[in-house]
Amino acid sequence: MIDHLGITVADFDVSKAFYDKAMAPLGATLLYMVPLEYTGGARVGGYGRDRPVFWLSSARDKPRDRQHVAFTARNRAEVDAFHAAALAAGGKDNGGPGLRPHYHPNYYGAFVFDPDGNNVEAVCHDPE
Repeated sequence: MIDHLGITVADFDVSKAFYDKAMAPLGATLLYMVPLEYTGGARVGGYGRDRPVFWLSSARDKPRDRQHVAFTARNRAEVDAFHAAALAAGGKDNGGPGLRPHYHPNYYGAFVFDPDGNNVEAVCHDPE
């Protein structure tokens, strides 16, 4: 249903370094940087596997609202690897890899806070 989404970050370079590492286990990379002449000087970059679907935008002021975003993992091992990579990149734990049966029996996810305090998740819905 969602085609793409974006969040505003306080420090683009810090967030880029975090997401470069956290997204790698999911097979996603920074695919595109929008030329500055189209953004009014803001730095905007898109991550994805085949096309940009998750966008970071720089902000002049610290973001006011925290966001939640969940990325699809292709298997449970990717969820585990995402969590480890995100913590190694400076993220803060918000719920380690594991089943969340209160969502549904096969919901396997992991949560971290990114450098701006956004709640970032990787989730696999498939059985083991």
